[in-house]
Amino acid sequence: MDANRVKRNQMLAQRVIKGLESRNMEGYYAESKEEALAKALELIPEGSSVGWGGSMSIEEIGLKDAVCTGNYTVYNRDVCKTPEEKRQTELSIIGSDYFLSSSNAITEDGVLVNIDGAANRVAAISWGPKNVLMIIGMNKIVKSVEDAVSRARNEAAPINAQRFPVDTPCKKNGACSDCKSPDSVCCQFLITRFSKIPKRIKVILVNEDLGF
Repeated sequence: MDANRVKRNQMLAQRVIKGLESRNMEGYYAESKEEALAKALELIPEGSSVGWGGSMSIEEIGLKDAVCTGNYTVYNRDVCKTPEEKRQTELSIIGSDYFLSSSNAITEDGVLVNIDGAANRVAAISWGPKNVLMIIGMNKIVKSVEDAVSRARNEAAPINAQRFPVDTPCKKNGACSDCKSPDSVCCQFLITRFSKIPKRIKVILVNEDLGF
């Protein structure tokens, strides 16, 4: 990566981290995927119960594989064979020690914006797990909450729709149509502007393009 971009990202990350701290959240900066993975595992004590929602970012840094092969109690919804088994696993995740996720967007002053279809992810971010650990690429930083909502709807959601067997306008034309499709991936919006529980939400900003 260009040295000027690296320097800019370092300064921008510190601005976001200060914003997170002012909102009762923790922030860290990693120069690489490898550094982000090491920091994440440092933050999760061995023996912790761990689960996740849909997140490409935790996969891209190798965090999902690391907890599955490490000394943790893992609630892995990805291996469930039936809808009933998946629901029970997701209910267990709500009571876990650590919920692993990313964010569809984060503002320069530390506000997190997430969009969800089934709502299990936004539910866990807002309440339940003792800790929420987010891995967020620098590509997801935007100026304002309005920009964050726009990014979630017009970039993250149409790309995510391509991964799922859904019949939505955004999957067909690549743009949000504010649909009311039964398959909508934009059923719930969560704006996290403050954490009632100090340091419950921990964010690792990564000097990489991660997720959507």
